[in-house]
Amino acid sequence: MKCHDPQSLSRNAQSRIIGHRVRVRVHADRLEVYCGGELVARPDRVQGDGLEGINYRHLAHSLVRKPGAFRRYVYREALFPTLTFRRAYDVLEARSPKWADLEYVRILHLAATTMECEVEAALGGLLEAGQVPEFDRVKALVKPTAPQPVPHVHVRAPDLAAYDALLQHREVRA
Repeated sequence: MKCHDPQSLSRNAQSRIIGHRVRVRVHADRLEVYCGGELVARPDRVQGDGLEGINYRHLAHSLVRKPGAFRRYVYREALFPTLTFRRAYDVLEARSPKWADLEYVRILHLAATTMECEVEAALGGLLEAGQVPEFDRVKALVKPTAPQPVPHVHVRAPDLAAYDALLQHREVRA
């Protein structure tokens, strides 16, 4: 599925609907997936022969656990978000075909869990420098940060006397 919508099928929704019957409404530009009357996904509709609407973000976490599946995946070409990712995989594969799948899948997972554009920039920089885009090098350049703690915000209760005064003033004018 090619999903740009915030309501795309999340990992939580995927596991929640396994084994359940879903209803899919087909529109000209999108699909709507319902499970038990609840909208769980709204991916873009992809039409035409040879076009796959695969979002690598939906598969990256699974492929990290089984990187050998990447080589035999039918829609493998859809798992290269940009040409830079494809070039990086080709360099990795030229170095070692067995090692390439694991390294690339880890890089793909990094892109899925951080910012794809930052991972792509790191890959591009390493490729231009003639270096092999190993996962550790890419990760060092991307520098994923830990989530910032949510600040505690204290909101004071409003002074209702001010509203009462406004209402009384309005009643007097009427």
